[in-house]
Amino acid sequence: MTTFAEQVAVQAAEQAAGPAARRGQRTRADALRNRERIVGAAREVLVEFGPEVPFDEIARRAGIGNATLYRHFPDRRALLHEVVLSVVTRSADHAEAAVGDPDPYAGLRRFAHAAVDENVGAMCSLLLAEGDGEQDFPALAAQYRRLVAAVETVMDRARRTGQLRDDVTFDDLMVAVAQLSRPLPGITCMGFDAHRHLRLFLDGLRTAAATTPAPRAATTTS
Repeated sequence: MTTFAEQVAVQAAEQAAGPAARRGQRTRADALRNRERIVGAAREVLVEFGPEVPFDEIARRAGIGNATLYRHFPDRRALLHEVVLSVVTRSADHAEAAVGDPDPYAGLRRFAHAAVDENVGAMCSLLLAEGDGEQDFPALAAQYRRLVAAVETVMDRARRTGQLRDDVTFDDLMVAVAQLSRPLPGITCMGFDAHRHLRLFLDGLRTAAATTPAPRAATTTS
């Protein structure tokens, strides 16, 4: 989303430039806004319908024509990559913000709830279709490493302060967040509140709840 400061900077640059330059700047600003609308709309419909949603529906939600959509994203793979990159980047931002919380468990809670709001579970099938990770999409791999590093830092602080049980891993947390942010297809639970269930799950991760060791091996997303 374009910030207020960015909008002011664009307007100031337009005033300082000549007519031709101002037209070019407005064109670039319009293109940026269209791209943001496309990515935002795609995130919404991918959560609702999955990766095979028609481009026509994405364009309709974004309020643009199909030609504009294809100018920005020539094929489905390019659009899916941009959506996944957006979600992972925003999730990494939430995780790094949690690192600065003086109460590490409160920071972990805030990150987990933000990740649910980002609908990270809906991105799982897209990630599987994204190729070989770092080799094919280095920008996405870099953002994922940033996400893991920040969450691991918060979890390590919570363990060292005696708030988080020792046998809980990053993958344990993210699998639960992913499942809660995308309920099973075809099943409707009346009154389902992902955040309520997430609170119950997070309460079970606290040290006071560790009366018995976790069964079997730790969960992994690999």
